[in-house]
Amino acid sequence: MSLSFEVLGTCGLARRGRLTTPHGVVETPTFMPVGTLGAVKGLTPEALEEAGASVMLSNLYHLTVRPGIETIERLGGIHAFTGWKRTVLTDSGGFQVFSLAQLRKIDADGVTFRSHHDGAMLRFTPESVVESQCRLGVDIAMMLDECPPWPISEKDAAESLELTLRWAERARRAWPTGQPGGLFGIVQGSAYEGLRLRAAERMAEMDFPGYAVGGVSVGEDKIHRRRVVEWTAPALPAHKPRYLMGLGTPLDLLHAVQHGVDLFDCVMPARNARHGLLFTREGTLRIKNARFRDDPRPVDAACGCPLCQRQSRAFLHHLVKAKELTGAVLATLHNIRYFLDFMADLRQGVELGTLANLAAEITDRTSAGDTHTARP
Repeated sequence: MSLSFEVLGTCGLARRGRLTTPHGVVETPTFMPVGTLGAVKGLTPEALEEAGASVMLSNLYHLTVRPGIETIERLGGIHAFTGWKRTVLTDSGGFQVFSLAQLRKIDADGVTFRSHHDGAMLRFTPESVVESQCRLGVDIAMMLDECPPWPISEKDAAESLELTLRWAERARRAWPTGQPGGLFGIVQGSAYEGLRLRAAERMAEMDFPGYAVGGVSVGEDKIHRRRVVEWTAPALPAHKPRYLMGLGTPLDLLHAVQHGVDLFDCVMPARNARHGLLFTREGTLRIKNARFRDDPRPVDAACGCPLCQRQSRAFLHHLVKAKELTGAVLATLHNIRYFLDFMADLRQGVELGTLANLAAEITDRTSAGDTHTARP
C-alpha cells in the first residue's frame, strides 16, 4: 500500500493528522526517534514500542556503509533485520553531503563519498538512493538532496537549490509504480524566503506523497531557523504530511507545530541522555550535578517511564557518575518518552483548541532547557 494522510482537525495553522503507512498508523504531530543504524542507542525495539513510538528513523548512508543494503535485503528487509515492526523512515544521506564535506564530491549526477568507516568509495545518485530504500522496504523514503551550510550567499544557495530540484525530478520518476510506502520531497533554499517559496512551489508541482523542510540546523541561529519554518511549512500542500528534518528542542517542536508541521526527528533526546542531560516538565536536569546525589525524587513525577516509576534522581546520578551503562539506557528511555509524551500533549491541544494556552505554559516551563543540538 502507499501512504495516506488525513487532517483530522486544526487549531490556527497547527494540524492534528493521521498518516497511514504499510506498517501502521502514525498519529500526528509526532516525534520520530533516531535509530541511525537501525536501533536507538541503548533501546530495544520492545522498549521503543512501549515508550509509544510509532516511527523510527534510520539513515541510508550509514546502513550502506555497514552492514550494506545487500545484507539487509537478503535478511528480509529493514523490518525483519531490525525487529522494528512499525513504520520506518530512512534519511537519504543528504545531510551527510553537508556533514562529511571533507569526504565527498558533488557533481550534477550525484555524490561520491569516501566512507568514514573504512575509506571505501560510495556513489549516491537520485535513482540509486530510491532503489536502495525500496530494497530495504522502508515505509517513508527521502530523496537525495544537497544540504548547503550556513552562512551561504543567496547566489550559491540558489545554485544548490536548482541541483536539488533536478534531483527531485529524477527521484520522483525513479519511484516504482506500486512500490509500498512513499517518497518525500525535500524543500531547500537556505535562509532565503524567496528560495524557500520557489522550492515549495516546484516541489508541490511534482506531487510527492509528503514533503520535508530540509537545510535547517546547519549553522544558522534560532531566528533564521524559525523563519525558515514560518515561510516554508504553510506553503506546502495542506493535504500532504510535512516533516521538519533534524530539529530539535521542545520549544522548536512547539513552534513548528504551531506553523503546520506534522513529523519531527532529532538525536537530541538520546544524545543528551548519554551525557546526563534529562528533559522534564519543569525544565532540564543535569543529573551529574552534586545536588542530585541524595535526591530521592523521581526525575519527573509526572512521567510514566520505567526510570521515573521505580528509581530516584540519586540512583541515576550514581549510575551516570560511575559510567554504568544502565544509566545511559534509563536516561535515554526517559528522554524519548518525554518527547513522545510532549507531542501527545500537543496533539491533544490541537484537538481541544487549547494549543495557545498549552504553548504559553510550555514556554514558561521549558525556556531554560532550550539548548540546540544538531542532527547526526
